[in-house]
Amino acid sequence: MNDEMNLALAAAMTFSAIGIAVVISWLAKRAMARTELEPGQRYNARRLIRFTTWSGVVVVVVIAWQPLGGSLGPALGLATAGVAFAMQEVIGAIAGWFNITFGGIFTIGDRIEIGDVRGDVIDISLLKTRLMEIGDSERSWVRGAQYTGRVVTVSNKASFTAPVFNYSAYFDYIWDEVHVAIPHHGNWLGAAKVLEEEATRLSSSTGARSAMNEVRTKFPVPAAEVEPLVFATADEDYVHLSARFVVPIRSVRAVRDEITRCVYERLDSEGIEVISPGVIQQAREHWTPVAADQPAHRSGFHSANRRVEPD
Repeated sequence: MNDEMNLALAAAMTFSAIGIAVVISWLAKRAMARTELEPGQRYNARRLIRFTTWSGVVVVVVIAWQPLGGSLGPALGLATAGVAFAMQEVIGAIAGWFNITFGGIFTIGDRIEIGDVRGDVIDISLLKTRLMEIGDSERSWVRGAQYTGRVVTVSNKASFTAPVFNYSAYFDYIWDEVHVAIPHHGNWLGAAKVLEEEATRLSSSTGARSAMNEVRTKFPVPAAEVEPLVFATADEDYVHLSARFVVPIRSVRAVRDEITRCVYERLDSEGIEVISPGVIQQAREHWTPVAADQPAHRSGFHSANRRVEPD
């Protein structure tokens, strides 16, 4: 009789706790919508209230069912073992949420790459993280760092099993490069000057320098060069020029587009020849040298060098 009363009481307490939690979550959502907090702060406040509320539900349920532990102990033990085995991915995802939230790996609004997915974080729940995907030159039809329109869901467990690249948590800038190939006989010094001037004009060196100084107050990061630089390398085909500069993480494609347009317009106006390394590579792959003992083509060498006898 006592077990039946305890069972009824435990069930009543469980359903009551769940009902109260649903009401509190609904009221908190309405209250947060009326506040003047920033969207990110409002989102985090709702998450905190929801997590606290449902944690309280778990505590109430444990207390309510504790008197029945003696009679239900073996069954609960087997059930717990089965659930733990079947829900190992869920448990890993929950552990990943703690890792993300309290480890400061990323937060709402950060631009990250986790596994093979890259994008801006728009939601972090107990089990999964949602990203607004951005393009990738190798795996996407959008070749620049701009939105593709897809929302990608990733298990929080991936924070343990895959590297996480955060582009904007501490340093909201990124180094980018623009490359130009100049033939050896061309004016590559003039081309390097054009690249340096355009990179200096559009680089965000001042903001990046301030951000880097702030990062160095938190972490032992060595001083990094944020001023635009032009590097030159040469091989048997051409002189390769690379302009390196700093831009805001969300302006990479726009700045690269403007620098490329301006550089090529100026090189064309100054008569500086630009070649394509891809064309040279294709020519090298398809070119077959003539062997020393192989006669030249009849319409080529022989016709051009045929000796004409006088009449």
